Amino acid sequence: MVVAPPSFSAARPEAIVIGAGIAGLATALRLVTGGFAVTLLERHAHTGGKIRTVASSAGPVDAGPTVLTLRHVFDELFACARERLEDHVTLIQQDILARHFWSGGSQLDLYADPEKSADAIAAFAGAKSADQFRRFNNRTTRLFQAFDAPMMQAPAPKMAQLVPHVLRQPDLIPAMAPLSTLRQALRRQFSDPRLAQLFGRYATYVGGAPHLSPAILSLIWQAEAAGVWVVQGGMHRLTEALTKLVQSRGVHLKRDAHVDQIVVKERRAVGVELGDELLSADTVVYAGDPRALATGSMGEDLKIVAPQTAKLPRSFSARVHSFAATPQGPPLAHHNVFFADDPQAEFDDLMAGRIPRDPTLYLCAEDRGQDHPPPTLERFEIISNAPATSTFTPPVDLDRWHHQIMQRMADMGVTMSPTPTAATITTPQRFAEMFPETMGALYGQSPHGLTASLKRPTAQTPIKGLWLAGGGTHPGAGVPMATLSAKHAAEAILSGQTSTSTSAQTAMRGGMSTA
Repeated sequence: MVVAPPSFSAARPEAIVIGAGIAGLATALRLVTGGFAVTLLERHAHTGGKIRTVASSAGPVDAGPTVLTLRHVFDELFACARERLEDHVTLIQQDILARHFWSGGSQLDLYADPEKSADAIAAFAGAKSADQFRRFNNRTTRLFQAFDAPMMQAPAPKMAQLVPHVLRQPDLIPAMAPLSTLRQALRRQFSDPRLAQLFGRYATYVGGAPHLSPAILSLIWQAEAAGVWVVQGGMHRLTEALTKLVQSRGVHLKRDAHVDQIVVKERRAVGVELGDELLSADTVVYAGDPRALATGSMGEDLKIVAPQTAKLPRSFSARVHSFAATPQGPPLAHHNVFFADDPQAEFDDLMAGRIPRDPTLYLCAEDRGQDHPPPTLERFEIISNAPATSTFTPPVDLDRWHHQIMQRMADMGVTMSPTPTAATITTPQRFAEMFPETMGALYGQSPHGLTASLKRPTAQTPIKGLWLAGGGTHPGAGVPMATLSAKHAAEAILSGQTSTSTSAQTAMRGGMSTA
């Protein structure tokens, strides 16, 4: 075993961040800005994690998140390094948040302006439905404002703190509908089942089903209602910009770096093993799915970290189809949703571990919403929910499924030329292979149940010097939430920035042999 010479000193503590997805990049930037010497380790050849691309004849196509919401989270991230987000990426705010399609030709656009959305709903489903939307929008605005500080912005929310917060504002209780699922609440709020189906879809943004997710998840609507931005060139431009920024600040980035284990000595994280190399550090941040720690894949000593993640059900995964083609049919927005005819059947299939027979399809027209006409050959991403899986074995039904979804799109009036092949579909099995111990789940543990959000691991762990960040930790899944998790971890580390260099070096040399 070769022990890398410690480079840290009392004046500049050393941090290792494992995983260069959005959370790892954000953590690295905050720590290096705060005075740490940071090494960022990424097991793949590219940074970005689930913000990734596949090649196409029209250039790289996003195969993960497609838009930016809660922009203030990213403005604050860049500001911590005395930079401006707009100096690193070009953002284009969308007037149309999403365009929705149903069989039979029904179509509805939702807008950044809530009154514009209400007018569109009135034309779509009548004045009564528009009034119902206004009440829904007001209710979810209230919920978002009420729970932003004590839940999302809090590093470790507790039920004992949330209950008094709610009791001081009794009007929150009916807005939360604590005894209802999201589907039940929406069915009471909307007389038109299409609108209940539409807003129930937000449960899938955190990998859940509306009939099993708590009603309070309706506040996810406000993440989009507060503004949707397209990153010019694709979402991967954001992580590319962050990668360049952290490197310019001195972060040492090592790609193709597979971490065998996190080294623990006397219940303290003191470094990581990379093959026959041992890197020492004062602080280690694991910015991957915490289930990898709970299952012991990063070392037996770490099974005490986030043990619930090894037991609780996993969120949904997805089949993601990325390709280039020329579309024909109705005009597309950047965000487009083609709804299943039977919304409950889709979720029944998912909960039974089956690929839905009639899935709702999300289509991102990546070159739309860019303030200029799209090129002839456009980039597209189709996302369909799928169950998580524990196997890496490729599915045998891809060709049949691919034909099914392309036929479904054609039935809704949208065809692609040339017809894409199944070669660029990313499956849950592939996600499981790319992101160890996730079971292919894209959002960590399941959001089902009233207290699911309080069961997520937080940044602090029972191992001293080891911290967590990422979509599998509090405050949850999605690019803004994963970025907030990095803030929670970095602020906790920086607030207790007493140097432990001497003790870390002693532990490394006393606990490991050199070869």
